[in-house]
Amino acid sequence: MRHPEHQYLDLVERVLRHGDERVDRTGVGARSIFGAMARFDLSGGVVPLLTTRRIYWKTAVKEMLWFLTGETNIRPLLRENVRIWTDWPLDRYRRETGENLSQEEFERRILADADFAARWGDLGPVYGRQWRRWRGPDGREYDQIAGLVDMLRRTPASRRMLFHGWNVAELQDMALPPCHMVYQYYVTSDGRLSSLCFQRSADLFLGVAFNWINAVALQLMLAQQADLRPGEFIWFGGDVHLYLNHLEQAEELLRREPRPWPTMRLVRKAASIDDYRITDFVVEGYDPHPAIHADVAV
Repeated sequence: MRHPEHQYLDLVERVLRHGDERVDRTGVGARSIFGAMARFDLSGGVVPLLTTRRIYWKTAVKEMLWFLTGETNIRPLLRENVRIWTDWPLDRYRRETGENLSQEEFERRILADADFAARWGDLGPVYGRQWRRWRGPDGREYDQIAGLVDMLRRTPASRRMLFHGWNVAELQDMALPPCHMVYQYYVTSDGRLSSLCFQRSADLFLGVAFNWINAVALQLMLAQQADLRPGEFIWFGGDVHLYLNHLEQAEELLRREPRPWPTMRLVRKAASIDDYRITDFVVEGYDPHPAIHADVAV
């Protein structure tokens, strides 16, 4: 049987060899295709954690846990040594103040100074805000995640078990509009929970690997909260791209052979979807090739 990681590698090769090359919002440029899909069976415990390069899975899971808090400031992330969101507020700080502050100094000031963090560390109404505190036209806030958990428990045959982050009225206030923007869930009659994620903009080299583990970690938590078993994870990409400063890294990746995928499990049942911690997740059997460095396009 062909290794399931080849779904990712085949997609990388397709974009690399046949993608439409164009200048994008970042100015870096990219090769892209429109429309892609990947499908993974989680029922045996294995997860789509890439082995052709090391993925720092704890960082990805910590990001998902941060989303679930509804938080939009990077300060809690930095306390967990997660720096993947720093580029956007740092770029804004440099543009608005004219001060070419280093990333290290910016992060140090965010951690040390609550007022500085409140002014410069907030990303606007990004993912967590929309998932947990979507503001309706009536002024009320809607918790999409709590509603989803309730539906999984009470009406598992529903076709309305989904949440999304594309709040048109607040897009202009977000540091980055949501890339992985719609999640939908499906429960089989024998109690297996499957999830589907639509990602409008897919940074194939850096972002997608993280997004897959994000989504799978959430699926495991939701399944446990609803007394279900993991089923499939299905991913759809809209604009799937390789930035032009990632092409050499993609070539290196394609020279590597996938290794057996690891397993991920939860070591305890949390009291609620809000009570999970990074220590609740255990990954076993992960033996990847070395990491490949690539810069984020802001």
